[in-house]
Amino acid sequence: MYNFKKMLVEVPVMCSRVLRVRGQAEDSSLQDRGQWASKAEFLLAVAAQIIGLGNVWRFPYLCYKNGGGVFFVPYMLFLVVCGVPLFLLETALGQFTSLGGVGAWMKICPLFAGLGFASQMMILHSCVYYIVILAWAFFYLCSSFQTQLPWSHCNNTWNTDSCRGFDRHNMSDLSENATSPVIEFWEREVLDLSASVDRLDSVNWRLALCLLLVWTVCYFCVWKGVKSIGKVVYVTATFPYLMLLVLLVRGVSLPGAVDGIVYYLKPNHTRLMDPQVWMDAGTQIFFSYGICLGSLTALGSYNKFNNDCYKDCFRLCLLNSSTSVIAGFAIFSVLGFMAQEKGVDIADVVQSGPGLAFIAYPRAVSMMPLPQLWAVCIFLMILMLGLDTQVCCDSQFVSLEALIMSVSDLYPTLIRRCHGREILLLLVCLVCFLIGLLMVTPGGLYVFQIYDNFSCSGASLLLLSVCQSVAIGWIYNRFSNNIKAMIGYQPLCIFRLCWPSSENISVCVQGTFGFSLMFWSPLTLANGVTAPVWATVMGWTLTLSSVSLLPLWAIYSLMNTPGTLQQVKK
Repeated sequence: MYNFKKMLVEVPVMCSRVLRVRGQAEDSSLQDRGQWASKAEFLLAVAAQIIGLGNVWRFPYLCYKNGGGVFFVPYMLFLVVCGVPLFLLETALGQFTSLGGVGAWMKICPLFAGLGFASQMMILHSCVYYIVILAWAFFYLCSSFQTQLPWSHCNNTWNTDSCRGFDRHNMSDLSENATSPVIEFWEREVLDLSASVDRLDSVNWRLALCLLLVWTVCYFCVWKGVKSIGKVVYVTATFPYLMLLVLLVRGVSLPGAVDGIVYYLKPNHTRLMDPQVWMDAGTQIFFSYGICLGSLTALGSYNKFNNDCYKDCFRLCLLNSSTSVIAGFAIFSVLGFMAQEKGVDIADVVQSGPGLAFIAYPRAVSMMPLPQLWAVCIFLMILMLGLDTQVCCDSQFVSLEALIMSVSDLYPTLIRRCHGREILLLLVCLVCFLIGLLMVTPGGLYVFQIYDNFSCSGASLLLLSVCQSVAIGWIYNRFSNNIKAMIGYQPLCIFRLCWPSSENISVCVQGTFGFSLMFWSPLTLANGVTAPVWATVMGWTLTLSSVSLLPLWAIYSLMNTPGTLQQVKK
C-alpha cells in the first residue's frame, strides 16, 4: 500500500487542506457536506447521471443524422482514447479531494481552476435547455390519458389534409407530401413550430406550465442534497431499463425492423470524411458520460477515500455505451417499420433532429395493446431518465446538485448556514425557468438547437477536455500516485498514456476541432432551416461564456500570485 503520510510530505499544502475537508467541519454551525450511505447509492447515482436522454434521445438521433453505422467508428475511437480515461480522471479527482468541480481544481492545479468555473457555467446552460425535453415528455404524458392517443389518428383540430392515419391507408395511396399523425402532433400541437427562426411569437402556456411543474419537481428532489438524491435514484435509475426492454422487443417484432437495424449497423465509409460526424461523435461521448461538466467530480467527492473508483469506472462506462447501443436498436427498428410503411428510404423517413425520439417512441407505443398504459410508462421513463441523469449534462438532479455543491464549497460559511442552500437553489431554478421560456415558444425549437449545439457540446467540450488533460498530465503530473494511494494499485498503462502524457487526447481532440473549423458551415436547424447570422453569433457567445473563463482565471491567478512565473510554477 502506498504510504499516504509520505505523500503528505511531498505535497503538504494541497493534501492537508483536502484532509480538513474530509474531516468534520471546523465550524460546528455549518451543515455537514454529506457522504454516500453505501457504494450502491454512488453507483446508482453515477449510472443515473451518465445514462439518460443522452442514450435514448441524443445517441439515436445523432446516429440517424450521421448516416447510421458509420457513427460507430469515431464514437469507439473517442470512447477508448478520451471517454474512459477522462471519466476515471474526474471521478477520482472528486474522491481524492472531496471537493466539487471548482474546489478540486483549485487544490490540484490553481492555475487551471478556470476549468471548474467553465464547467459550472456549462452546467448552468444545460439546466436551461435540457429540462425543456422533460417539459415535452410531460406534455406527452398528460396527452396519454385519453381514450384514443391523439398521435394515432388524423381527427384532431391540428391535423392537415395531408395527414394519413395508421389504420386506413396503403402505400400506393400515399402522396409525396403525406404526413403521419405522430409527426403532426409533434410539430403542430406540441411545438406549434414556426417556419422561421426569426419568429418566436408568444409563449405556449401549456408547455410553460409543464416546464414549471418539472422545475418544481427538481427543486424538491434536490433541496436536501446528496441524501435525498441517493434515495431517489433507487427508483429512477432502474425503472427506465424495463421500459427500454419493452420498446426493444416491440420494435424488433415490427415488419421492416430488419432494414432499420441494417441501416443502423452498416457503415457508409464516405461519411467518415465529414468533420461533423467526428465532432458529433466526440461531443456525444462527453455529453453522455458527463465529462468536463464537473458532475462526475461532484459525485465522486461524496465517496470514501479508499473506494475502488477504478473498477467502478469500467463497470459504469460499459453500462453507458451498452445502453446507447440498445436504445439505437429500439429506435432504428421503428424507423425501419415507418420507412416500409411510407415506401421511402430510411434516411428520408423523418426529419433528423432533437424530436426523433418523440416520433419513434410514440409510433411504437400506438401499436401496442393497451397503448395508453404503455404511453404513460414510456414517458415516465423519459422523465425519470432526464430528471436523475444529465447530458450534461445528462441529469437534471445531478447537474443542479453539482452546481449548488460547487458554490457551497467556495462559500461554505454563507451557503451551509440555516437555509442558504435552499435559497440558492430556488434562485437558480427561477432564473433557469425564466430563460427557458424562450424555448416553449413557436420558434423555441430553433433556440433549443442553438443551445444544444453550442452551449455544452461541440467546441466548448473539446477545448475543456484538452485543457483538463494538459493540467493533469503536464503540470500536476502525479495523479497516478494519488489514485494508487486511494485504491492500492496503479491504473492500467493506457490511462498513464492518455492523461499523464495527454498526447493521445490532445491530438485526437485538436485534430477533430481543427478539421471541423476547416470545413465549417452554418448550423442547419429543424426542417432544414439554416441558422441566420444572429443565431450563429448567439451560439458562439454561449460557447465563449464558458471557455473564456479558462484564460481569464489564469490571467487573474498570475496577476494576484506573488513572485515570477518560475517561482509560481515551483
